[in-house]
Amino acid sequence: MTTALYRIGLENFSSTKGVGGGVYKHRINFGPGYRVYFAKDGEQIVILLGGGTKQRQQDEIQLVLDRWVDYKKRKRQQKGE
Repeated sequence: MTTALYRIGLENFSSTKGVGGGVYKHRINFGPGYRVYFAKDGEQIVILLGGGTKQRQQDEIQLVLDRWVDYKKRKRQQKGE
């Protein structure tokens, strides 16, 4: 996991695919097929506190998409203050 986050931080997206809505999954070639979900806010990478295995992938994708929408909403609200 640490190696995957390090690679994402270096913008090494070789094991990364889009899942929709500006969210990406990074596949980790270890264990039961772990994934880390993230999005980019400008040049900043936002880890969406999501990850898991291939078995629960569809549920996880919906969860991280919801979190991304929530993140953007909160950011807009903060700018309005």
